Order: sequence, then C-alpha cells, then structure tokens
Amino acid sequence: MEEGAPMKIQRYKHDSENSYALGAALTYELVSNMPAYARRVFIRSNITKTAAVTELLSMCRNKRIPVTENDKAFNILSPKGNCFVIGEFKKPCFPIGNASHIVLVNPSDAGNLGTILRTAVGFGIDQVAVVRPAVDVFDPKTVRASMGAVFRARVQYFDSIEAYREAFPENRLYAFMLKASRPIGEVEIREPYSLVFGNEATGLPDRFAEFCESVVIPHSNGIDSLNLPIAAGVAMYEFTKEYWHQTKRNT
Repeated sequence: MEEGAPMKIQRYKHDSENSYALGAALTYELVSNMPAYARRVFIRSNITKTAAVTELLSMCRNKRIPVTENDKAFNILSPKGNCFVIGEFKKPCFPIGNASHIVLVNPSDAGNLGTILRTAVGFGIDQVAVVRPAVDVFDPKTVRASMGAVFRARVQYFDSIEAYREAFPENRLYAFMLKASRPIGEVEIREPYSLVFGNEATGLPDRFAEFCESVVIPHSNGIDSLNLPIAAGVAMYEFTKEYWHQTKRNT
C-alpha cells in the first residue's frame, strides 16, 4: 500500500473541493468510471480481504491511486463502523450536452436525488439538469443513494428554469404535474425531450404548464401523489420503452 502526501481529512461540506464514496462498492464505481478524479482510498486496519476488495486494491495499484490504511479517516467520515473502504475524489464538472434530459426543479432530498440518478442511468437518460435551490449531488448521502451511478451520469446545475430553457431551446419539455392536460400514455414523444419534475413537497408551480406540455401519471384516489423517485421512474420507462423494445428485437 502506498502512503500518499498527507492531506487533511475533514467531514464533507457543500463548498468542499473533494467528496467521498463510502463503501467498497461505491469506491469500485469511482475507480472504474472516474479514476482521474480519485485522489486516494482509505481502508480499515481490520478489513477482510475478500475477492472484491482484492480486485479493488489491484485496480488502485494499476491506476496509481494511493491506498492508505487509516482508521482515523473512518472515525471522521463514517463512524458507525460498518464501512471498511472510503474513496476520496475531486468533484467533477461535466456539463450536460444536447440530448434528452431529466430536469429536477428544487429537489431537497439527497436520497431521492441519488435514486433518480441511478434510475436515469439505468434507462439511458444519464444527463440530469438540476434547478437551484437544490440538494448537493456530491453529498456522500447522494452518492450512496445512487449506488455509484453518480460516477456514470452528467449533472449540471442551473439558477432557474429559464436559464435551462435558454441553454437547450430544442428540447421539448414535459412537466409532470397533478393538474395536467394529458395522461402519460397519451403523450406524443418528441426527441430531444426534457422530463421535468418539481420539489418533493410542492411539485411544480402552475406556471410550468404555460411553456411545458403538462403530463399526469394516473393513479388511484387512495394516495395524494406518487413520490418523486417513483414518478420519475415511471416517466423514464414510458419515454424509453420503445427504444429498449427495439433494442431487444434487434439482438
């Protein structure tokens, strides 16, 4: 194991340059997909060298990522004791490009954001726009909820929905709202599209219907609404199902 130059270990803050992948599986995703941003890997002194851990350490050696046995790091970053590997990484900045997007307006829950990132990568819509104010995509809680999908996605923040629309005027916007003009199954899909979702508690303001096609996901009267990750998952499936069915037919 390599002893890198000493760097201060501190709890994550929003304005920090670095963040952390807490756990062997998340660190594996970091090292596999963004090795240039991986700064160092910490392991506990009592770690069990499973096949997966051995493979991860081998990858680190091959990619020249320092590995340090440092129990103090775990006391600071993950004190519960059930974490044995931590990957420290420099927060990347990969702007989204001309494609179909997920647009999250003022998301406030790290777990929800991470879950949506994982679903987005799964359905191939791996470019996500986030409108501020919003939760931090590189908060370790978000990274954990994404199961490492954050290292496979591109996320860009915008100060307003108007700024997003100005950047991507070709995208057709579909706003998912309870007060909507059309059920999801009746929507004519035109690419590139943007699937727009509001805050977990308040949803989207009514004004979004003025510049988006408003869409509703029908459900029973037994609930007020679907939660944000479920609604986003249903929408992503509906908008990509023809692509995946065609892909399956061609294989």
